Amino acid sequence: MSSTSGLPAQSLIDGLGQGILIFDADNHLLMSNQAARHILGADLRMIKAQGWKAVTALFGARQPNPDHLPEAARARALASEYPVRFHAFYGGDYLPCFASAVRASSGDIYTMITLEQPDWTPITDLFDTFLNEVHENSSSTRGHADLILASLKRPKPNETVEGLSKRIGGFAGLIQTHMHRLIRLADMMARMERLRTNHLRDEVQSATRTLDLRDFIEDFIESLGEDHFLDPETEKQDYRSRITLKVPSNLRVQASPAHLSAVLRDMLRNAIMYSMMATPIVLSAQEHDSGIQLDLSDEGYGIRASETERVILPFQRGRQPQIISEFGYGLSIYLCKAEVEAMNGRLWFESEEGVGTTFSIKLPSAASAPASRSSSGRSA
Repeated sequence: MSSTSGLPAQSLIDGLGQGILIFDADNHLLMSNQAARHILGADLRMIKAQGWKAVTALFGARQPNPDHLPEAARARALASEYPVRFHAFYGGDYLPCFASAVRASSGDIYTMITLEQPDWTPITDLFDTFLNEVHENSSSTRGHADLILASLKRPKPNETVEGLSKRIGGFAGLIQTHMHRLIRLADMMARMERLRTNHLRDEVQSATRTLDLRDFIEDFIESLGEDHFLDPETEKQDYRSRITLKVPSNLRVQASPAHLSAVLRDMLRNAIMYSMMATPIVLSAQEHDSGIQLDLSDEGYGIRASETERVILPFQRGRQPQIISEFGYGLSIYLCKAEVEAMNGRLWFESEEGVGTTFSIKLPSAASAPASRSSSGRSA
């Protein structure tokens, strides 16, 4: 490997934050950098001694799909002009990696493996939140269950059956709230884990198919159950009457049904929670720049301009009093963005405090179907 303008190649790669391993055509390790030494430790000596064989042994564990093994990634990289992404299970973590073909002026072809150390701070924060939630909800649920049993064993003097039923119902409602929130947080942990282990994109790609968008959204709205959709402490409301669909009947989109449902559910929940009762919510769609754009608009509290970047981050929420008063973890936008991007789409939003918010997602379009129904809006 030669230097560039007098700057040694080793100094160049030592200045990178990613680990670098470069192999020749005979599978011998030619170069590595400081980041690789930090990531691999003593295992780098084994790679130096055994070459590419050690890479396949170290990075091929816990990878059931042969197409995602280092050898398969290298083969695709050698046949391509672009780096090929794969992930390696190493040291208890899934490391994001790239395999690239480096072609020298002499005609020699080298293989470069790039190793990144993932930042799992959101996972650590989520795990801490989950443990705290389990502890608090378990303690509260046990306390409320004890009160129910005590009320049944030792009813208050002269208490009517109606009064006892109302008191027990109050305790049961608190238990329901605790369990609802715990189940929702567990679901978010499962979604985050698929993102952490790099399984999300594979899962999405295997489930992606052509969807008739209007039929899909109508079925989605009908499937929502208020008892499980909104937080139990949210004031009861007929939220379906607030939703207007403006989705043409000739749009087809390429998406994973389960992941698109999860994204729409989170977006719709936010629109309901962070707006006044009876204010309209509009879900519209249109073909736009070779893709399908869905917009979910509300006339709610909006997001302050100073916080538009903040709310995309995990465990961050808008800080207006109306938003803080509603229960939430600050994870839904972060997860939705990752899931939309896994579907080869994009998520963004526009908001004005006190006016409302429009969340938009753009997904790849499929072949349009002949129009079979009117494209005018209707109440869902």
